[in-house]
Amino acid sequence: MSQESVIISDQSKGSFTDTMSKRDISEPQELFIDDAYTPSSDGGTFPVYNPMTGAKLYDCASATTSDYERAIQSASVAFKTWSRMGPSAKRLIFLRAADILEKYMETEAPELMSAEVSGTRHWTKVNAMSSVGTLRETASLAPHIKGEMIPVDAPGTTVLIERQPLGVVFAISPWNAPATLTVRAIATPLMCGNTVIMKPSEYSPKSQELVIRAMMEAGLPKGCLHFLPVSTEGTPAVTEFAVKHKLIRHVNFTGSDRVGRIIAGHAATCLKRCVFELGGKAPVIILEDANLDDAVEAVVFGSFANAGQVCMSTERVLLHESIAEPFKKALLARLQSVKVGNHEEDPHVGISGLFTPASTKRVQGLLNDAVASGAKLLCGDVSASGPKLTIMAPHVVDGVTPSMEIFQRESFGPLVCLTSFTTDDEAIELANDSDYSLSAAVFSKDIMRALDVARQVRAGSCHINNPSLYIASGTPNGGVGGSSGYGRFGGMAGVQEFTEPKIMSLGRSGVKYGV
Repeated sequence: MSQESVIISDQSKGSFTDTMSKRDISEPQELFIDDAYTPSSDGGTFPVYNPMTGAKLYDCASATTSDYERAIQSASVAFKTWSRMGPSAKRLIFLRAADILEKYMETEAPELMSAEVSGTRHWTKVNAMSSVGTLRETASLAPHIKGEMIPVDAPGTTVLIERQPLGVVFAISPWNAPATLTVRAIATPLMCGNTVIMKPSEYSPKSQELVIRAMMEAGLPKGCLHFLPVSTEGTPAVTEFAVKHKLIRHVNFTGSDRVGRIIAGHAATCLKRCVFELGGKAPVIILEDANLDDAVEAVVFGSFANAGQVCMSTERVLLHESIAEPFKKALLARLQSVKVGNHEEDPHVGISGLFTPASTKRVQGLLNDAVASGAKLLCGDVSASGPKLTIMAPHVVDGVTPSMEIFQRESFGPLVCLTSFTTDDEAIELANDSDYSLSAAVFSKDIMRALDVARQVRAGSCHINNPSLYIASGTPNGGVGGSSGYGRFGGMAGVQEFTEPKIMSLGRSGVKYGV
């Protein structure tokens, strides 16, 4: 074992047993700055509520720009040593963190995600598998962050190109997949040798703090990772401050395209690099030779997992006209077995509440507008139930056309639109008639035909005979512009995003330059 590994192991032994004990959800949540939990500099807090019941869960510290300044300065100092740490030591930290997070996902995450984001039992399991898997996959990148040596014409000269970390990274991750997206926001930047300032959603600080706790418990050195929640009211000023800070070298943001555009504007003023994974309106093309049972199963999962509150959720199903009616019949039959309700009363429900009453109203508005424009509801009655009216049943909307708002605008709710086509070219045109470009899928028994269609769909990922709601750990997830954003998080593409190529030439003594 290397000297670095011994140091890391010693650092992680002190508090491992203590922190594995389950914490009371009602305890206040503090900031984590410079290896210590602390109140905000002005003592400010904000309440976090249960979206299903409206009950207050706890108070969370709200970071100020002074808190961010302190964290950024600490991260800048820590970068000097963390960026030089060897790959084996980093890998050990990540593997240990994955094991610790796996335990947290079993013991604390079910209660936290249920309370903070109306997470069902199934959705918590999805988060557990993907977050832990991403940490382990990122650990495998450790020895692959490498450069190259290239031949040059200059006599007596050798040129090296090295991948170097950027510095301090500002990461913002959302509430809808709190563990998974927090891991994704911080893992590759840290593995590449950067230090990270993490801003979680104001709706799910405790679910996201599990990841920070696991990383620090695993032995991540002091100052490498900071956790600074902010209230809704304080977020605009703090975000602008951090994005424009001279020591922040890179920004990654997962969230709405509206907020993404604001952050991109701040970054543009100082020409700062960003990765944005924003909205989605994923199309699924079902060709006439598709296995309809498989397609229905994938559409139900892709459309209604987490009540449709995922950027890769299936929102548009494009059906070859010859199989449109049997598909609809099979889809409606399959939806009969989907259990909808309050997950706090029945832990076996597949679909529970949306994360705010405002979300319900937005989805209802899209549905009502579609019906008024000529579409037909095959399933669902636009009603809402639950203590705060956040529970909506699955909705299937038929006869949707590109001119309707529901075809063009991300719903982030439990609905799916059906549109028919006659040719592959028409299907591709419909799929691409969107400002979103994140994810898509094609269903066909003819794999080569499906591959040809998939290549023409404008999306960062297009799956064949798989749901649109799928991304394997280590793959370069992201959109290709527009309202889905740009840049990639995973695998070697993520390494490219969170490092810079550094050119270094080595000159031999005695060369004459002729001036």
